Amino acid sequence: MALRTIMDLFHRDTELPRERHLTHATPDGVRTWSTGEVVRAAAALAEALKGLGVRAGSRVMLAAENRPEWLVVDLAVQSLRAITVPVYGTLTAEQITFQARDSGAAVAVADQPTQMAKLLKVQQACPELKHLIQIEGRPERGVRLLDSLAAGMAVNAAVERFWRRAGRVREEDPLTIIYTSGTTGEPKGVLLTHRNLVQNVLAAAPRVPVGPEDLALEFLPLSHVLERMLSYVYMYRATRRAYCSVLHVADLIGEIAPTVLCGVPRFFEKIHDSIVARAASSALKREVFFWALQVGLEAARLRLAGKEVGPVLEAQLTLADRLVFEKIRAGLGGRLRVCVSGGAPLRLDIAEFFHAVGIPLVEGYGLTETSPVIAVNGLAPGTIRLGTVGRPLPNLEVRLAEDGEILVRGPSVMQGYWNNPAATAEVIDGDGFFRTGDIGEIDDDGFLLITDRKKELIVTAGGKNVAPAPIEAELKTSPLIEQAVLVGDGRPYIVALLSPGREALEVWAGERGLAWSTWGELVEHPLVQAALAEVVERVNARLARYETIKRFAVVATPFTIDGGQLTPTLKVKRRVVERQFALEIERLYAE
Repeated sequence: MALRTIMDLFHRDTELPRERHLTHATPDGVRTWSTGEVVRAAAALAEALKGLGVRAGSRVMLAAENRPEWLVVDLAVQSLRAITVPVYGTLTAEQITFQARDSGAAVAVADQPTQMAKLLKVQQACPELKHLIQIEGRPERGVRLLDSLAAGMAVNAAVERFWRRAGRVREEDPLTIIYTSGTTGEPKGVLLTHRNLVQNVLAAAPRVPVGPEDLALEFLPLSHVLERMLSYVYMYRATRRAYCSVLHVADLIGEIAPTVLCGVPRFFEKIHDSIVARAASSALKREVFFWALQVGLEAARLRLAGKEVGPVLEAQLTLADRLVFEKIRAGLGGRLRVCVSGGAPLRLDIAEFFHAVGIPLVEGYGLTETSPVIAVNGLAPGTIRLGTVGRPLPNLEVRLAEDGEILVRGPSVMQGYWNNPAATAEVIDGDGFFRTGDIGEIDDDGFLLITDRKKELIVTAGGKNVAPAPIEAELKTSPLIEQAVLVGDGRPYIVALLSPGREALEVWAGERGLAWSTWGELVEHPLVQAALAEVVERVNARLARYETIKRFAVVATPFTIDGGQLTPTLKVKRRVVERQFALEIERLYAE
């Protein structure tokens, strides 16, 4: 059977029926779904959505945490040749309103009453959003419960119609619109087809093989294209999946005991930091731990290079494993055989640590616009090089522009930005190459190394994209703030450097009778700090949680052209500012 659409992958997944096809783990317990339950639920929902007017090309919003129903909604929508529009649970009602209005969604599904409360506000601003469906909890008036939609339905007949419709889905059909922040802060809807995702799945899957014997843990939001694409890889390989919230993964991973998972660098950093902190609880533990780690690192480096581990080192490794590494792996369920890192740059020492303790960690690279994987390391010797994002996928053309920008062409490159041909033209050239906005190098063995970011877009250690410009502009609406620079690339959260306007601040201070002798003394005055904190809080109130400014520093040095912080057109040179104020930035992350 030719694999052209996601529905083809799902059909392949159902050819191996299982009683525990999907698992949903929460602090309240674990629920399992059989293969038949998944198919029947998707078929019944497809019938219900059809009755609500969902047709080919219709857009259906989905605001839910990872759970089997997420997949069921996605499959039901696909079977009708409609388009899924996933929504991050952390978005505000105002942000969701933009996406609902831009996509023209007529139906929206939410998992919990808290998410539905936002959609009810969205509906008030978007009359075309006619139908709201809730997965669990008590629904408000006008909201349908998901389970009630199938009441009285002839499910077996619905399943037959489901598969007939699935066979009519075409590879060029739009599959999803995923909104991502641009450098200007205006969200752009990335339009991906079945062909885009399927071709990415088929090309990426051999790098990190999984199969029916595996249990994949999916805790990164399925609204993110990386976990979404991996869920389709697991379909392709008939791999069982377990879902849990990112908020609960630390508590539940031991019980779930996955064999494979994908995380963002911050997830792996937290595991590393927690293990090191426990190892430092006594002098003896610390000595044994770091001895074992050095042994593990030496063995891992040899294996990654395709070399043999000698008998002496092998004996040391066996002891290190029994004393230290077995306990670390047991804390993660005891069965992990591979982890994948994506969404942001992975620190080399973190990658080496996981290889040392016996859990291979491979890094990849991509963007929503490329479905997403452009390059990824493999597991076999010669297919992985730590510190790089691996070799590009074989069905992609990857080349470097004169300035080093990574350009990509191939079947997984998006169709364009929804309702935004101008933005599409900015990133896809006449030859069909997509401009990634990232600067890279390709070594002699074909491994891709990301060295810089051309576009001004912050990617946190948690893999969240934050457009700094609109937030900085909002901060500068206060007369007290002349310049603002957000920082957070590869960091756990967003911080800000604030440069006050001297004249405005001096007037403000004079009106309040503040006494100061130097400019530096004034900007450090507690009342000034409190006033700026109020500005930050006001701006934070309009942002999604991952965008909010957690800490800020007030810098007395004004940003000037002569000082190198501003261009001749008075634009902030972000990297210069970060370099000049590196000490202040590190202090913001020190606690």
